[in-house]
Amino acid sequence: MSDTYKVILVVGSLRKDSITRKMANALITAAPDALQCRIANIDDLVVFNEDLERDTPAPWTRFRRDVRDSDAVLFVTPEYNRSVPGGLKNAIDVASRPEGKNAWAGKPAAVVSVTPYKLGAFGANHALRQTFVFLDMPVMQQPEAYIGDAANLFDAAGALNDEKTRKFLVDFMAAFGRWIAAARAR
Repeated sequence: MSDTYKVILVVGSLRKDSITRKMANALITAAPDALQCRIANIDDLVVFNEDLERDTPAPWTRFRRDVRDSDAVLFVTPEYNRSVPGGLKNAIDVASRPEGKNAWAGKPAAVVSVTPYKLGAFGANHALRQTFVFLDMPVMQQPEAYIGDAANLFDAAGALNDEKTRKFLVDFMAAFGRWIAAARAR
């Protein structure tokens, strides 16, 4: 992989100190140099309402531009009620509109789901994957990333303190880099 790619991470948890945000930061640290990663802000996105398109909220415009300007998207999400959090679903809706201007279209994607519990947020991971079909986002199939018991993976300062997980994240991000290159070459 000789090219560099701009990757935005869309973090499903809005809480500043969430384990999901800590995991997003750990993924950025684990990324190969060819992936220029940054977190895209979604916490100021007004709930999608088509009536607002007449006078588009500035945060919508900024977020849509962030998505369009990226080469790929990595979704990092907790699980709420066996699905994705409302803020994340709202961000997906905002960038998929207005009709005919889907900013997600063609963007290679991957999902990392995170939970303090044992199941690895399987429901959220697969709920997101279902939306990718409609959004026209080619999604990396392997490796899958379901991070359970995540609250125990970080120290008090929010740094990843588990070497097995660190290695997995490095391998995952390397695979994502290869996936981006392959998907963009099509």
